[in-house]
Amino acid sequence: MSTVNTPADTASRPLSDALAPHADALAPSADALAPSADALAPSAPIERPASPAHTASPELRRQELAAFLRSRRERITPEQVGLPSTGRRRTPGLRREEVAQLASVGVTWYTWLEQGRDIQVSGQVLAAVSRALLLDPNERAHLYTLAGAADPVPSKDCPIVTPVVQRVLDQLAPLPACVLNARYDVLAYNDMYVKLLGELDDLPFEQRNLIWLLFTDPGYRARYLDPEAASRTVVARLRTGLAEHVGDPAWKALLNRLRQASPEFEEAWARYDVAAQVAGGIKGFVHPVVGSLRMNYTSMWLGPRQGARVTVYTPSDEDSEARLQQLARP
Repeated sequence: MSTVNTPADTASRPLSDALAPHADALAPSADALAPSADALAPSAPIERPASPAHTASPELRRQELAAFLRSRRERITPEQVGLPSTGRRRTPGLRREEVAQLASVGVTWYTWLEQGRDIQVSGQVLAAVSRALLLDPNERAHLYTLAGAADPVPSKDCPIVTPVVQRVLDQLAPLPACVLNARYDVLAYNDMYVKLLGELDDLPFEQRNLIWLLFTDPGYRARYLDPEAASRTVVARLRTGLAEHVGDPAWKALLNRLRQASPEFEEAWARYDVAAQVAGGIKGFVHPVVGSLRMNYTSMWLGPRQGARVTVYTPSDEDSEARLQQLARP
């Protein structure tokens, strides 16, 4: 049993008691403003020439970025960032030149950024802007996504997996259960999930991904009764999910790692198969001690349909029930 951040004590209660609708997320605190920023803007703004290859998607993302920056600038008072108040202002919040000063970037460059111009943006300068605008971890990640840049220090916090959600997972024992997101990252799990599919605690966070494990870990792959079918299905669902996260650095990073690490994944990806997420079905597993198990799986989403979901496995026949009970024994 583990989460990305905090383990919880294992308990056992009936399924009907455990599935209480508790999925509150704790709001992260805002990042402290750095007194200075190392990042420097280009000496002159560099605007890319128009190109027929530019599509509506980048243009829409730049418009969203502009609106997001304006909204965050307008909510901050000069006193919050240690600037003197200059009396009544025509618009709320900081002025553009004040944000540029706090971030140590050029006023013209920041103005172009907030206007949605097609300019070059580095991760280092975005970090300075993030500090100047007092962005919290979720807002910082959103800023990098809209700018189409990779966050050099991505947050590993998972506000979806609250202590209450972890407690639900633990109280589902002896049923294996986990929390997955649309990329198939394993965000949390209980002890029975580990007993069924193998240890995850020792893996780095970026490797706790079902697709990564299926294509790169022979031991994990061997736990599936039909690993080829499982692989085809998750690749098709990954492609479907990617359509809603085009430009997201985390999705692009996972895809690049998979394509470099596994020729089998590259071959499956090249088939362009797509498949929608489903709320349930049957999976077959092979445990090295208790043998094969046929398990029904049921998914319950904690937020938007393509967001994080709790997935619970229940035995589909008497033999699997007996083997699961055997697996649950100390």
